[in-house]
Amino acid sequence: MLSILSGGTGTPKLLRGFKDSEDIAVIVNTAEDVWISGNKVTPDIDSVIYTIAGVIDDEKWWGIKGDTFNTFKALEAMGHFEEIMIGDKDRATHILRTELLKNGNSLTDATRELCDVFQIKTIVLPMSENDIASVICTPDGDFHFQDFWVGMRGEPEVISVKLFGDLVPTPEVMEALNASDNIFIGPSNPITSIGPILALEGVRETLQIKFVVAVSPFIGDKPVSGPAAKLMKAKGLEPSTRGVAEFYKDIVDVLIIDERDTTDLSGYDFEVARFDTLMTSVEKSKALADFMLTKCV
Repeated sequence: MLSILSGGTGTPKLLRGFKDSEDIAVIVNTAEDVWISGNKVTPDIDSVIYTIAGVIDDEKWWGIKGDTFNTFKALEAMGHFEEIMIGDKDRATHILRTELLKNGNSLTDATRELCDVFQIKTIVLPMSENDIASVICTPDGDFHFQDFWVGMRGEPEVISVKLFGDLVPTPEVMEALNASDNIFIGPSNPITSIGPILALEGVRETLQIKFVVAVSPFIGDKPVSGPAAKLMKAKGLEPSTRGVAEFYKDIVDVLIIDERDTTDLSGYDFEVARFDTLMTSVEKSKALADFMLTKCV
């Protein structure tokens, strides 16, 4: 068994490099989940499922390729504004998930059902059954991550980042971690994508006794994408590869940084490996996935 910790952009790019296999469990951040027009939206889980199923919109890295937005536009014409632009096929996923939840299924069960619908074998696990939220604290107030990143385009100054909710993982998550000889951390945002998973009760402690390979989402002091730099700085971490090393230093055995990255990490007690981490094609995703597998115990 191989477990992979995932957010919604960087790690899905990596996942397309792995075979769809029931021997892989992807543990996914749910601290960015929201309710929109009465439906439960779990952006990171959906991006993982769509990627493995081969239907992800790989220009935006969210939603379904070739989707239409008729319902979104019709609601807008009626005066009902949705902060996230949801496609019609994507909305069908949210409706089915919500119906399953209303009928008494857990989020884990609903996710398993969606994996069956999209005909994927990989085990996709929400990190928790509890409502957990990443909240971004700014001079103008505290905002859910989606409000900050989508509604405000990530522009406000960030004072701090907080997690709200009962930080308990699902039994399935802990079973997967305990059954895995190797655990991969994808190149997702360390603070709001991977951080919530690591904050769950017992997860970080479990990783400390496992063999962990992580990929940095930075090249030097530049994040590959997203608001990682601003959020790491708010957490008191250097917004750079060195900051990633500091955040993961107690759990990681191999940290993979980009081959163009000249950061000196010689003072850390883990292996530093260099490889092309940009994954601008499926072939590059496969090459990085294969490279990570060579590092396994």
